Amino acid sequence: MIDTHCHLYLDQFEDDLDAVLDRAAKAGVSHIFLPAIDLDSLPKMDQLQHSEIAFHKMAGIHPTSVNDGKDIIEEKLHDLCSRPEYVAVGETGLDYYWSEDYKSEQQESLQMHCRVAKEVQKPIVLHNRESTGDLLDIIEEEQDGNLNGIWHSFTGSVEEGKRAVDLGLELGIGGIFTFKNAGVDNAVAQLPIEHMMIETDAPFLAPDPKRGKRNEPAFVKYTAERLAEVMDMSLDELESVTDENALRFFGIS
Repeated sequence: MIDTHCHLYLDQFEDDLDAVLDRAAKAGVSHIFLPAIDLDSLPKMDQLQHSEIAFHKMAGIHPTSVNDGKDIIEEKLHDLCSRPEYVAVGETGLDYYWSEDYKSEQQESLQMHCRVAKEVQKPIVLHNRESTGDLLDIIEEEQDGNLNGIWHSFTGSVEEGKRAVDLGLELGIGGIFTFKNAGVDNAVAQLPIEHMMIETDAPFLAPDPKRGKRNEPAFVKYTAERLAEVMDMSLDELESVTDENALRFFGIS
């Protein structure tokens, strides 16, 4: 299995990181993709290592970090993301949940990340919270045939999911999808598995039956099991398809 979105470098894993990674490997996790929150995330990613797990880095500024006044000049982001050790641009996106005071700053940051992604020919990783219309509108404006991306932690409707796929986006399926009262599973069931990947967003949004606990990469198996059930596939088939989707999307051989 592949965890396509995980923040292992955060302080929540400081005390038991080795045990977390051992549990991930035992659960069958072979690749973990690491989106950045800000530039301080990057050196922490370099400290991650495990004999059975490959780690893949990204560079970018999270929209809530934009709210906190953090930024990155476009040339710096371009320089980082053009390096082979960075497989994607992000995470970026929009988040209107905490505050709507920074809409324009977040939108400008997202547009800048899109430009860099197209220039370096790497995918973009998108955070979206209570901002779906604006997010998809910006992606539509930026889409010139050279933009590939993933809507991480997909929570949209069937129509929004179809629009995202039509715009060249993949769908990251995570913990919220497993919540019985969220209704995300009903939308996902009507969308193409060929455009889905699984993720944890650890340490956040642990899936059922671990809801409310600190999330970790090993828990991606619960999302995989639920997705296999919803899509009427065997777990082995589901893992094979989503793994292939992820490796192709991120350009990993």
